[in-house]
Amino acid sequence: MEYKRQLHNCSGERLEKLKTQMSYRLDEGRGSCVYRIGVEDDGCHSLLDYKACKETAKTLELLARSLNAVVLELKMIQGEVKKNDDGKPVKLDGTAEEVVVPSMFGNGKDLSQNDFDDEHEEKVETDGNLPKELKIDSGVYTRAEMTFQRIETHLLDPSPVSLSKIGKENAKADIASKPKEPANSVADALSKRNIRVAVVGNVDAGKSTMIGTLTSSLLDDGRGSSRTSIMKHRHEIESGRTSTSSTHLMGFRSTGEAIGAKDNVRVNRRKTEDEVAKESYRVISLMDLAGHEKYLKTTIHGVASGMADYALILVNSRHNPTHMTHHHLNLCVSFGIQVIIVFTKIDGCPDHAFKTSKSEVTKLLKAPDIGKMPFEIKSEQDIEKVMGKMNTLAPMITTSCVTGQGMDLLQKMLFALPKRRKHEKKVERPFEFLVEDIFNVPGVGSVVSGFVNAGQLSVGSNAHVYVGPTDDGTFIKTVAKSAHIARISTNHVTCGQNACLALALSKDLRKKLRRGMVVLKESASSTKEFEAEICVLKGVGTTIRKSYQAYVHILNVRQSAYARKIEIVKAVPGIPSSHTAQYGEDNEVVLRPGSRAKVRFEFAQRPEYIRPGMRMLFRDGRVRGVGLVTAIPTVDPVR
Repeated sequence: MEYKRQLHNCSGERLEKLKTQMSYRLDEGRGSCVYRIGVEDDGCHSLLDYKACKETAKTLELLARSLNAVVLELKMIQGEVKKNDDGKPVKLDGTAEEVVVPSMFGNGKDLSQNDFDDEHEEKVETDGNLPKELKIDSGVYTRAEMTFQRIETHLLDPSPVSLSKIGKENAKADIASKPKEPANSVADALSKRNIRVAVVGNVDAGKSTMIGTLTSSLLDDGRGSSRTSIMKHRHEIESGRTSTSSTHLMGFRSTGEAIGAKDNVRVNRRKTEDEVAKESYRVISLMDLAGHEKYLKTTIHGVASGMADYALILVNSRHNPTHMTHHHLNLCVSFGIQVIIVFTKIDGCPDHAFKTSKSEVTKLLKAPDIGKMPFEIKSEQDIEKVMGKMNTLAPMITTSCVTGQGMDLLQKMLFALPKRRKHEKKVERPFEFLVEDIFNVPGVGSVVSGFVNAGQLSVGSNAHVYVGPTDDGTFIKTVAKSAHIARISTNHVTCGQNACLALALSKDLRKKLRRGMVVLKESASSTKEFEAEICVLKGVGTTIRKSYQAYVHILNVRQSAYARKIEIVKAVPGIPSSHTAQYGEDNEVVLRPGSRAKVRFEFAQRPEYIRPGMRMLFRDGRVRGVGLVTAIPTVDPVR
């Protein structure tokens, strides 16, 4: 229960505080709360008229919509107080009238328009939508009661059709006369229509600036304003170097129009991820990865566990591509990720410098270890030509985040990209959630964030799950209490979504959580050994033999492992004999660049949850090879 006297011409800062307060009341009431308008803190009547109550109710409902809540009931109460002959208010007994009025936005109109203009108010009052019992005269003292209810994620469609289903049957006739638009289901937008794009490049290529410009639709000022808005740590802002992996949402409407960052309620702030997700028909998840060689292992883990559909390889137009650019290209191609070359900082770049940079990138793409044919994008027709041919072609786009050159073309390119990873085909598989990060939220408990790799889960008191493996290889049985996707509360998560799960764990069990774990619906087994068919990448000289130690990346799992057994695989048609492992001294198998073999690895520290079919990568400083997990030694399930 919350009391409000009146809300009139609130500033952006005031609205933010009111929104936080309403969010607390909704959580306190387990998804519902009641607001009383025109009432003092001590319960006395505030002596407001109908117009003042109506304005306050509009503001509260607008805030409720931004919190994924709707108005279940709005009652106007009149006849409790009136003026006597001396002009003083007098309380009346037994004469109060309660009138239920329709929700202010019950017709499903776009909330981005100005809902406080005089023309709109006059239309509502003269259309006959208000009950006849309601008195709108200025001298009639009025107070109101509003009941709010938080709704589920699959009802988050901001279109008129979705809003009409939430207890507003009287709006159906008005909706039927309007042209139908594609449904903006947040669950589908964040799974079936979510394209995951890794953004990699050298340290001075402008990756964070590019992501900041794309997500906000605002140009950079040339001094780092775009990158500052998305960086997570203070040292990143001060140095301008990204040291951690982070994901940022870019939304598109069904027409291909990018959703900007301007907030209609809080004009000085950007839209949050949940607001972008609610408005979007298609979502592009841009993964900002570190470019400095110092943070190479972070970038490798981001590519290995990011489930990327595509990769943007950013190249500074003013400098030749470095060895890190070559390494990033090799990394993405090794994982089968299709690449798009983006030349940045074209504004003020000398023609000869850009020509040299472009020719060097072309050489890299045509190299045997990359094997891509460059294709320059200059118009929308070029985008149509390259679609479906990106296995062999590498589109190249020239951009500037300061002048905006090429940015529209890049946005259209991102919107036109088809989704490559069909996670919706894995709905029938057992639930599998890959843990990428761990949080301890006051009042909530242990929260794990990550990616739903397979299956689906409905959270609640009966949602029993298994988290693990722990250091001894066992799984912890617990309950998934609640879930969030894109900071939106939901009771159902499905494969293809990035989500957060709140787990019911004691303080002792919380200490056992770590990155690289999985959340499963059924009990499973862990293992310290696995077999994989690998291919050693060409490039710097590498010799691999028995007892070779490397750092292994298998999706979200990363740990040191030893090569315990190496076998030469059978000859594969079409692969030259030079790609086969050779025997060295003492007749032991030796792997060199280009070799293919079946290797049994053993983790050095603790058992992990892996299964056949997972893609792996191993490195010892630099990436040395890639492979596919083919078999797991038989282990009894751990209960």
